[in-house]
Amino acid sequence: MPLIIKESLSALKKLEDEDVFVIGESRAVHQDIRALRIAIVNIMPDKQQTELQLLRLLSNSPLQVEVTFIKLVTHKYKNVSKEYLDKNYVSFDEIKEKKFDGLIITGAPVENLKYEEVDYWKELTQIMDWSKTNVTSTLHLCWAAQAGLYYHYGINKYKYQSKLSGIFLHHKSGNDPITRGFDDSFYAPHSRYTGVKTESINSVRQLHINAWSEEAGAYIITSESGERIFVNGHPEYDLFTLDNEYKRDYARGLNPNIPKNYYKDSGNINEPVLRWSAHSHLLFSNWLNYYVYQRTPFDENKIGKK
Repeated sequence: MPLIIKESLSALKKLEDEDVFVIGESRAVHQDIRALRIAIVNIMPDKQQTELQLLRLLSNSPLQVEVTFIKLVTHKYKNVSKEYLDKNYVSFDEIKEKKFDGLIITGAPVENLKYEEVDYWKELTQIMDWSKTNVTSTLHLCWAAQAGLYYHYGINKYKYQSKLSGIFLHHKSGNDPITRGFDDSFYAPHSRYTGVKTESINSVRQLHINAWSEEAGAYIITSESGERIFVNGHPEYDLFTLDNEYKRDYARGLNPNIPKNYYKDSGNINEPVLRWSAHSHLLFSNWLNYYVYQRTPFDENKIGKK
């Protein structure tokens, strides 16, 4: 089944070139189908790259998915034009009276700031509050996972001595639907300066760790009700994202560590190896199927009602 997105999104042509089934909104309105409605709060610096990465993962499903991108009006965007945002994104005020089957909140390069110091923190917390009554399940990625754990459960982050960057081995824990079909051990990308202590998560009865890593810590955390999923990493990253980040930080004089387990040869930083894509696709498919499609009511007005 297709993804339904705006015709003006830069990802549309690229997805079509990759044989991903996408249709524009104008065509979708003529189809008598109840598509899953997914909202995405995209606060990654490279908006268009993140759009493409997330849409790829959402497309790997037999479900028809209609995507709405949300912009934060209290944040000044530096890497995308106002015209592109106005054409392809909506503000929270424009959709706050609506219901969505799922919500995705992306990461953001603000780990070194206290949450309350982030310029859009108040607006983001309003969206997280709104999700309790207007969204069936919310998927938080990387910094958003840490922010969500802090806001909903009071779990604070801590700062690493150096940036955690690379592809790390993880282990499946338990039999939660979010990791159904996962291998016992698998790889996933990380790129962050902060983490959350496992013992802090375990101290909250409503939370369960479903995948973890010796080096990267807790990776996939679910709430008892399934209304909130926290993924403390970047499963959406494509082959060259970490490479671009490493070279950007190197050019800025930050003396970054070479991403671990990422390049084919540690002496050659131009040949990354893709070893996390299958589990990333499965993670998003499981979320869409088990936490969104299987749980959301057909009558969208009943979303958020117990």
